[in-house]
Amino acid sequence: MCAAREGRWVRRRRSLLLCCVLVAAWEAAWGQLRYSVPEELPKGSFVGDVAKDLALELAALRARGARVVSQGRTQYFALHANSGHLVTAEKIDREQMCKNEPQCVLRCDLIVAGEMKVYAIEVEIKDINDNAPSFKEFQMEEKVSEMAAPGTRFSLPEAHDPDVGPNSLQSYALSGDEHFSLSVQVGADGEKRPELVLAKALDREEAAFHELLLTVSDGGEPARTGTARIRVVVLDANDNAPAFSQEVYSVRVPEDVPVGSTLLSVTATDPDDGIYGDVKYSVRKITKKTSMLFKLEPDTGEIRLMRNLDFEAEYSYELEVQAHDGGGLFDPAKVSISVTDVNDNAPEISVRSALSEISEDAAPGTVVALVHVQDRDSGGNGEVRCSLGEGVPFRLERALDDYYSVVTARELDREQASEYNVTESVICSRAALHKPLA
Repeated sequence: MCAAREGRWVRRRRSLLLCCVLVAAWEAAWGQLRYSVPEELPKGSFVGDVAKDLALELAALRARGARVVSQGRTQYFALHANSGHLVTAEKIDREQMCKNEPQCVLRCDLIVAGEMKVYAIEVEIKDINDNAPSFKEFQMEEKVSEMAAPGTRFSLPEAHDPDVGPNSLQSYALSGDEHFSLSVQVGADGEKRPELVLAKALDREEAAFHELLLTVSDGGEPARTGTARIRVVVLDANDNAPAFSQEVYSVRVPEDVPVGSTLLSVTATDPDDGIYGDVKYSVRKITKKTSMLFKLEPDTGEIRLMRNLDFEAEYSYELEVQAHDGGGLFDPAKVSISVTDVNDNAPEISVRSALSEISEDAAPGTVVALVHVQDRDSGGNGEVRCSLGEGVPFRLERALDDYYSVVTARELDREQASEYNVTESVICSRAALHKPLA
């Protein structure tokens, strides 16, 4: 009888020791790795040696169900179980992912389910010179009065290059006619804006048209270039340029504003008569994505919404417009459209890892599940509060950023309950998730 008691005591001691080891492993420091790779790598390309950098055994990674999870719907990276290497799961286009951001960083998590551990991984996507600078239009027309004085400047459309850094747009050049030269202005934002400068007086009776070639180059090796042909039409005198009522137009709209709504109007006046006083509006600078969302009415200056807005996708837009008269004189203005958030997203909850069984003498605080919670809304609309239903011997603890650990709140008693099918729920704001813990 004494031997039986001693055997039970030894088994309980071993189980307690195992639980302590699991708790210690879970409480180990959460690791973080950072790698960098060029964009456009083929699927399956090497990113980093995760196993080596985290000092993890390959056999342990395979046996303990290690996997990589990205925070969006698309999984850009995967873990090669046989080598412990992080590899690309998709071909990554930096310009599509990060637009003109100076730094493009994608984040993913390495989940080691058997050890109940998660490691944060950041991968910087480096730019390559895979895009040539280009103009929105390859043929353009500029109207200039024959009375314009030498030194008069005329705005030219800007080129666009999706690449960043040295691979982005670097210079403009003009060729074709001694009557004109090129001036490039650098704004406070660092962007280069070309202007056509009248270098020599015009005579319409001598030449009614002037043909020019505008070339733009990036800084890649070898450099990529783009061109646009400019036809200058010489007109009669026009001594007043249109003037906007303000330099910057700003508006704030909710993300659920109906398609077709007029968001704002820009207004310019010109005191000249006839065609020289007839003001038209056009977009001077706009991104391709923004041009699909907004339309500027050329006659009225109204800016209308063409597609649904999504605060979570983008919350601010800027475009440059200009008012021009029939003589080619113009006035530029900026338009800033801010999108405000509407509570249109419910929290997304997922169980990333869970134990299938646990010893009844597991110490309080033993981790049994790893839960990830995310809400795409912002501010108060994106706040997520999580709790466990009453009557279960578990509690929630925050693990890492949007991760929660489900841990034992007290000692378990198999004689009272041999399993938990989780009839209670992990509840986060307006969302609930039901996942069996045993």
